[in-house]
Amino acid sequence: MVSEADVRLVLDGIDDPELPCSIVQLGLVESVHIDEDRVGIELLPTFTGCPALDMIEGDVRAQVSAMDGVATCTVRWRYQPAWSPDRISEAGRNRLHKHGVTTPTACCGEGAEAVSLTTSAVPCPYCGSTRTILDSPFGPTRCRQIHLCEACRNQFEHMKPTN
Repeated sequence: MVSEADVRLVLDGIDDPELPCSIVQLGLVESVHIDEDRVGIELLPTFTGCPALDMIEGDVRAQVSAMDGVATCTVRWRYQPAWSPDRISEAGRNRLHKHGVTTPTACCGEGAEAVSLTTSAVPCPYCGSTRTILDSPFGPTRCRQIHLCEACRNQFEHMKPTN
């Protein structure tokens, strides 16, 4: 019988088609259910209309179904709880940063009040400067926006906060 740890290891090898990190690192995997040789996986989309959902679902089905001991794999998209950038793991944040995509800082715990960050609080992933400006609230996908670093003049993507 396949274990949840085995399934999660396979899921960690499935990269998001639009971002340079796995669906586990992005925090898309909400739950894994195993009933003998049947595996059910619940995923959270970064945005409801994300064009990559069908591709992610197909990759998950194909790779989990190919595991020894798995007869069927079902994938269900959940919208509650809503995905937020706070779900991105440290490894995912590091991979995104190396690719030039920054992420908002996670809130500080239970009951913490979210504070809107000024644009200059988004440090440049290339030079580290906080002299950055929002160049466009609309990036290549609905979950990203474009910033410009005034120090090194590089553009970079930033994962949009959900609030």
